[in-house]
Amino acid sequence: MEDQEMQLKVRRVTDKFTESMYVLANEPSVALYRLQEHVRRSLPELVQHKTDMQSWEEQSQGAIYTVEYACSAVKSMTNSSLYFKNIDSLLRQAISMKEQISNCQGRSPLVSTPHAPSS
Repeated sequence: MEDQEMQLKVRRVTDKFTESMYVLANEPSVALYRLQEHVRRSLPELVQHKTDMQSWEEQSQGAIYTVEYACSAVKSMTNSSLYFKNIDSLLRQAISMKEQISNCQGRSPLVSTPHAPSS
């Protein structure tokens, strides 16, 4: 009886050991299978996100370039205020000279032009 009981205990131990070895041997395969499933499901979405991010980066770079160009134009305009003041001064002088010339012509006697004889 002890012999049968011993054999039963040995069989249980070996069955449990075999089952544990089977699980340990197959566990990495199951994990890799699950990982592969996950990658297959999520990869297209990740690729789409990457494409979107690249597009947004390009648009951002374009916007940054535009803003930098506009800032440089504004800085150039603020630096050109001296030139505008100079132009303003020259225009005022020209207007003043024109008024002086007009006033001088208005005061001076008009030179009469000879008329053609009537026939």
